[in-house]
Amino acid sequence: MEKNQTRKRIDYVLISVCYGGIGLKTYTNADVTTLDYKNINELEKRFGSSFYVVNVDKLRENYKKIYNAFSSRYEDVVIGYSYKTNYLPYLCKELSKLGAYAEVVSRLEYDLALKLGENPKKIVFNGPLKTREDIHFALKNESIINLDSIYEVGYVKEYASNNPEKQIKIGIRLNFDISQNGFSPLQEGYEVSRFGVCVENGDLLKVLNTFMRVNNIFVVGLHGHFSTRDRNVETYRKITQKLCHIAKENIIETLEYIDIGGGFYGELPKVFNKSVPSFDEYAEAICNIMHSEFHNSPKKPTLILEPGNAMVANTFSFIAKVIENKTIRNQNFVLVDGSVHNIKPTMHKLNLPMRIVRKHEEVNESKSFNIVGYTCMEKDYLAHEVHANLPEINDYIIFENVGAYTIVFNPPFIKERPSIIVADQNNFFIVRKKETVKQFFNEEIYIF
Repeated sequence: MEKNQTRKRIDYVLISVCYGGIGLKTYTNADVTTLDYKNINELEKRFGSSFYVVNVDKLRENYKKIYNAFSSRYEDVVIGYSYKTNYLPYLCKELSKLGAYAEVVSRLEYDLALKLGENPKKIVFNGPLKTREDIHFALKNESIINLDSIYEVGYVKEYASNNPEKQIKIGIRLNFDISQNGFSPLQEGYEVSRFGVCVENGDLLKVLNTFMRVNNIFVVGLHGHFSTRDRNVETYRKITQKLCHIAKENIIETLEYIDIGGGFYGELPKVFNKSVPSFDEYAEAICNIMHSEFHNSPKKPTLILEPGNAMVANTFSFIAKVIENKTIRNQNFVLVDGSVHNIKPTMHKLNLPMRIVRKHEEVNESKSFNIVGYTCMEKDYLAHEVHANLPEINDYIIFENVGAYTIVFNPPFIKERPSIIVADQNNFFIVRKKETVKQFFNEEIYIF
């Protein structure tokens, strides 16, 4: 652990503030599921009336489940953790320790990976917008680069021309039809994905032919990430099959990896009332195709996965204090020190798993109520039509399964960003402080 983090370690604090300083009380299990009212109330004194808790044991468990599902079925597997899903530095470093590569989609994320000490050869650089400087820098560092558009081809050629002694290795993100029986599985019902180099219209062959004319450029990988609604196994089977066929037809002599992207379901909580594929089911379909397509190859290509949601969604909880409850006409509203942005920035209307931690054991009668946030938007609902005993002022509500996209989408809107603390075995420690007004309005970028 970093030295400065060690100073902040608070052995599953339960901090009691007194005139003589801060007293520490150690508990046997730093687990958000076991927190009672007194625990959270003491944590509030240190971290504020709303904060995130990261279950790092669950993070490690998720990584091992995904990796073991695939590596037990295919001999060469790399997991590239999708930074855009949650780029909390502590989390990214923990996954790197476990063996994950950094999958990034911008120079900002690329630079973060370097700042965290990631080996640049273990960075997978994707994304639709890369500058000339970005590509040259990543090529110099020998990172894995998947080109998304034809404009990037010129940048690669220029670098190769300026460095004739180097072997330049490049991957290409492909765009091809993944519809099934005339039905598009893409998110939002789009018929055509906007990402990658099109296979059907001949653009891929143009790119390959361009690179073939440059002696020191080698296309070594194909990338096929598609964002789909159902994330079903059959879609991944089709993507893998297509990538393998195109690789065998065009780059088999230089092929080093097949990158099928991410988008897998993780372990969904029961409230979603949906049966989803397991990691083993995904792995069985994908790895069987990889074995079948390359069983005669002297060296099978590396299989690269880029999970995000499946890795981190269930590792975060958000704790928010109840500030008020009120009745307007025939509806009950519970106001908390939090926002829909903190737990589900896409603002979907499904209620996440949650738990009310009450100050008093005797509880009010069961009612239907909505949990609403601090912003001035009518649609700031953290939960709709909850049927339970009505929370009281100063109670707390713990929202589960909030690790995906909340940290990265959480805007600087009306209130500062809350603290993030990590629960690791018998300890709690802070990994992001509560934002201050000086940080909210950064004087290095704002002009006053």
